[in-house]
Amino acid sequence: AVTLSRILTASHTIIDETKKDFLGKPLKVEVPYVNDWFGPETGGTLIDWAVPLSILFAIPVMILIGVIMERGLIKYFYKRPHADQILVTFGLAIVLQEIVKYYFGANQIPTPAPEAFVGSFDFGALIGLDAGKIIYPYWRILYFCFAMILIALVFAFLQFTTFGMVVRAGMADRETVGMLGINIDRRFTVMFGVAAAVAGLAGVMYTPINPPNYHMGMDFLVISFVVVVVGGMGSLAGAVLAGLLLGILESFASMREVIEFLPGINQVVIYLAAIFILLTRPRGLMGRKGVMED
Repeated sequence: AVTLSRILTASHTIIDETKKDFLGKPLKVEVPYVNDWFGPETGGTLIDWAVPLSILFAIPVMILIGVIMERGLIKYFYKRPHADQILVTFGLAIVLQEIVKYYFGANQIPTPAPEAFVGSFDFGALIGLDAGKIIYPYWRILYFCFAMILIALVFAFLQFTTFGMVVRAGMADRETVGMLGINIDRRFTVMFGVAAAVAGLAGVMYTPINPPNYHMGMDFLVISFVVVVVGGMGSLAGAVLAGLLLGILESFASMREVIEFLPGINQVVIYLAAIFILLTRPRGLMGRKGVMED
């Protein structure tokens, strides 16, 4: 999960912060520049289809990036302590961040949602409350559904397919799997490419919510550590559960009434909850004995 958050940094910035020169002219994805290049009608269509087209572009690009990262760097750290793996991916994230900043700049690039998903759903009217009392943006609803489906697919792939079971066995006992004649290195490479593609999809889908910029991956860095540790190292279900619980807790702490009563509590509530959970359950919510305890 920590590695995925690093790849997510690259997917947000490399895919969406396209500001380099093209035929001697600055190519930017802001609405005025796209309209200047292609005209109002064609430009508007391209902007409306920016996210779907980026999804198609992100999949092969992120698979390639993931495979190169795994073959060129990560594979040399499989037998090293887990702390070394975390540090090297963190360092790689910083390098990628500075490269992107140098070539593409530090400004945010607004990425509008497709026109069909602009607006908000009125939950208040649905449950009999006053209209406009409880509203939620369509794109956030779509993003939530997309995340749930993607998590379910990843879980099913790892738990119920032969490939996924071999990968999990290789993570638990690499040497034994190798002695059975299985090329676990190749499977790790494929899995890293798949993970990179998943992260790229998540990054593209997130851009209408938070405009991409070179450092946005770092915003997820500490939270990703907290979610993984609180959920339990090595537990996908634990990470999902921890993410939901901590997200709900942070949303509650961000309410105006709560902030007025406890100023700044929304900035620390996740970490206070993590401290409490780890004091009572040192392995996290769904952590298992012996997982990553070497």
